[in-house]
Amino acid sequence: MNHEHNTSLADARRVIDAGEKKATEIGQPMNIAVVDVGGNLIAHARMDAAWIGSVDIAINKAFTARMFDLPTAELAKQAQPGSQFYGIDQSNNGRVMIFAGGIPLVRNGEIIGAVGVSGGEGKQDQAVAEAAAAAL
Repeated sequence: MNHEHNTSLADARRVIDAGEKKATEIGQPMNIAVVDVGGNLIAHARMDAAWIGSVDIAINKAFTARMFDLPTAELAKQAQPGSQFYGIDQSNNGRVMIFAGGIPLVRNGEIIGAVGVSGGEGKQDQAVAEAAAAAL
């Protein structure tokens, strides 16, 4: 497979490392997940003391960001009652997460995967996801 159009394990490790660094800086242990272009999990790290319940959420935030090619925070804004995507979180067997913290990974203008972060408040998850995605 041509890794130029997909996230590699080396990419995933770099993204997770950057996310862990940011999470440590803000003092909030996180779950950080990276999926490939097809939305399949490549790697996940649960930092020491990060919530076990957030493992699934981090993975599904990454899945959601890739399936809709949008940051989950943007999807959340459009999924409120009365908005065009209200109820979207019920799709894909309940895997769609409409919380901040999922961001598509882009290389040369092309989405090649996504990162999902969970374990803190939305703004913390988003900050860690942004730092992680920037390391690609």
